[in-house]
Amino acid sequence: MVEQSPPTAFRHGRGPAGSLYTQVQMPRWLTLANLFTLARLALTPFIIRDILDGRHARALVLFFIAAWTDAIDGWLARIMGTATESGAYLDPIADKCLMSGIFLALGAAGIVPAWFVGIVLGRDLYLLLAAAAIMSLTKVRKFPPSRWGKLSTFVQIATAITWLTRNVWQVQVLDTLAAAMLWVCAAFTVWSGFHYTLRGVRMLRTH
Repeated sequence: MVEQSPPTAFRHGRGPAGSLYTQVQMPRWLTLANLFTLARLALTPFIIRDILDGRHARALVLFFIAAWTDAIDGWLARIMGTATESGAYLDPIADKCLMSGIFLALGAAGIVPAWFVGIVLGRDLYLLLAAAAIMSLTKVRKFPPSRWGKLSTFVQIATAITWLTRNVWQVQVLDTLAAAMLWVCAAFTVWSGFHYTLRGVRMLRTH
C-alpha cells in the first residue's frame, strides 16, 4: 500500500515531548487585516436594509463600526507586515460596496436626490470600465488610489455620516449641513474621476 502525502493545508511536526502533531496552515490571504475588510463587506447589506426600513439609528451605529474597520485593516497590515495582494484588491472593493450601497439606499428611500446618487455610482462605474480597458490594452494590473481618490472617499464617508445623523436627529443645523455636504461631495467625486482619467491617459501613453 502506497502512503499518501498529507494535504498541503496541514503541516506535521514534533511537540515538546516528541509527540506527533498536525498544525493547520491558513491561506496566506486570510490575514487579520483582511478579516476586518471582510467584516466591512459583511456589514454592508445590514446597513442598507436598516436604511430602507427606516432604522436610521442602527444604520448609523453599524456604519461607524464599518468605517472603523476601514481604518483598522490598513493599520494592522502596516504594523504586522501582513499586506497582501489580495488585500490590496479586497479593500477598495469593500469600500465601494459600502459607500455605493449606502448612497443607493438613501436614494431609494427618497432621502438624497437622484442626481447625487447618479454622480457617485456613475463615477465608480466609469472607473471600473476604465480600469478594465487599461488592463486589456496594457500590462498594468495595479491601480493604487490617488491622493484625490482617498480624499474623495473621506468626503463621501463624512457625507454619509452627516445624512445618517440627520435622519436620527431632525434639527435645522443638520439639515443645512447635510444639504451643503451633497455639493461638496459631488465636487470631490467629479474631480477625483477627472484626476483618475488623467492618470489613466498617462498609463496608456507609457505602456
